[in-house]
Amino acid sequence: MRPKNLEKEEAIRTIALQIISDEGLENLSMQKLAKAANVSPRTIYIKYESKEDFLIKLFIEEVLGSYEKAVLDSFESTMNFPEGVKKIWVNTYRYLIQNRHSFALLQYGKSSPLLNKAFQKAHIQQGKFFAPIHIFLKMHVTNGVIQDLPGDVHRALLFSPLLDLVKEYFDYLDRPEQIITENMILECCEIIIKGMIKD
Repeated sequence: MRPKNLEKEEAIRTIALQIISDEGLENLSMQKLAKAANVSPRTIYIKYESKEDFLIKLFIEEVLGSYEKAVLDSFESTMNFPEGVKKIWVNTYRYLIQNRHSFALLQYGKSSPLLNKAFQKAHIQQGKFFAPIHIFLKMHVTNGVIQDLPGDVHRALLFSPLLDLVKEYFDYLDRPEQIITENMILECCEIIIKGMIKD
């Protein structure tokens, strides 16, 4: 793809994330996207078969990879459990509050069939993304630090409360005082760690 086309493609994806964040996934149409990006709908359909195809590629190529890289920054699968969980939480929090549009699509991916379709379409096996975190959790199960639970349960315990706190962060942007700070994130993280560690 020529540089000019790459710029156009990047603009289309950025505008799509903005529309999803501001107006909701259900209000994104290819016509609206084309108009906002100042291109014809045909230009979008040259590369994408449908809205669903566009959203799946947007999720995998624009959101998931960057999110994974940020979450795993300076994280080692050999860290002790509290240290590793704190690193995951702080990295995730810092990335998401700086990337509201990506957060919006992640939220839709969590609550709709989009994420599963994205993985199926790309033939992504569970564990391909965030592999060091899967290794980290398995190591601490093996060492008897945390309960032996299904991977999806561990993931829900680690990420669901954090994503809800990030949502609260954005909700509080329109209020007089921000209650979701990094210190608050770390306090909540301690509660999750204590709940996951075996007595």
